[in-house]
Amino acid sequence: MWPDDMRILRKVRYLCKKLLRKLYGLINHAEIFATDVLYDRKKSFGTACVAVILLPLSFLFVLIVKLRHLLYVKRIFTSDILGCPVIVVGNLTVGGTGKTPVVEKIARELNERGRKVAILSRGYKSKGEPKWKAFIRWMTHGDEPPPKVVSNGKSVLLDSEVAGDEPFMLAKNLPGIVVLVDRDRVKAGHYAINKFGVDVIILDDGFQYFPLRGHINLLLIDKTNPFGNKHLLPRGILREPISQIKRASYVLLTKSNNISNDSIIDTIKLYNSNAKIIECAHFPRNLSTIHSKEVKPFNIIEGQKIMAFSGIASPDGFENFLLQHGAEIVYRKRFVDHHRFSQNELENIFNIACAKEAVLAITTEKDAVRIPKDFNPPIPIYFLKIDIEIISGEEIFEEAISKFDTTI
Repeated sequence: MWPDDMRILRKVRYLCKKLLRKLYGLINHAEIFATDVLYDRKKSFGTACVAVILLPLSFLFVLIVKLRHLLYVKRIFTSDILGCPVIVVGNLTVGGTGKTPVVEKIARELNERGRKVAILSRGYKSKGEPKWKAFIRWMTHGDEPPPKVVSNGKSVLLDSEVAGDEPFMLAKNLPGIVVLVDRDRVKAGHYAINKFGVDVIILDDGFQYFPLRGHINLLLIDKTNPFGNKHLLPRGILREPISQIKRASYVLLTKSNNISNDSIIDTIKLYNSNAKIIECAHFPRNLSTIHSKEVKPFNIIEGQKIMAFSGIASPDGFENFLLQHGAEIVYRKRFVDHHRFSQNELENIFNIACAKEAVLAITTEKDAVRIPKDFNPPIPIYFLKIDIEIISGEEIFEEAISKFDTTI
């Protein structure tokens, strides 16, 4: 190949990469814009127009949700019962309630009491079976693949890309706990019992998963933003009407740090006078470096110029944590929920952060698992490790856990 041809080829490659980066950026901006509409984060003519367009779709979604629920109530669709107790943990809204630390706390409490626990997850945005394999299996009437075993209770077997962010994080933080991923949680539940001999199952994000019947329904509500704008998807963040609080055995109000909001309690009691209410707060435990076990006290951010970046449903709470503990956020970058970071975009945002004299980069634990292992940052990256503390209803939480001291 002639030198001129080589130069042309390099130029074409450079332009293609530049075009792809631009296209990827546009897609990310569009997703963030859609999220802003759902959460009513920004008020503008554009968001108002999109909101009006989405409202009829939201009404249609309400009808579909109510019809589906009715079909299960009338037993036209049936729910399976497994051979062991099932604790359902879920939300009425999409994301942002702090569910993963709650699931972690429940699993750890049960494990410490001698129970053999499995967590079942759908594995949102995990890498699924290739379409061509699924097509061949369908054509040949082949057997369904077994659930993905993220942890067998001894070792973490899959990474976050294959397992999904939350299942991988739970598996990493909970030695001794089996973590399985499958869209069919009934199949995954039977697999957990038969393969691993578990005697308690936690159904993660399962409040709307009617095919599997739970013994206890634990509903999480974010006290800082309980129901969004009270519209269902795609206009708002609700997955189903607020009235479905009636299905909850227990309601856990998350992010209750110094927040008084009696109207939420009134709403819960309006739809479910029997629900027992627990309040918890999220507290930072420490800062951990990515890809290592080095831990730093949280107070190292005090007075420091930092970059905050995240791909979570509700980044405001994360960023407010940092501000309340004395950090100066000189650059913040928000990505859509469950965003998988590329090497190029990380390099870009870190270049901007360094130009703004940031000395540390802080992200969330969920985001940390999606950072490429070979990324070499110019400034240290830490992720925020969160713990939950029950501040009201400790005896109610103890009562719920104690129900599983003996098999149902």
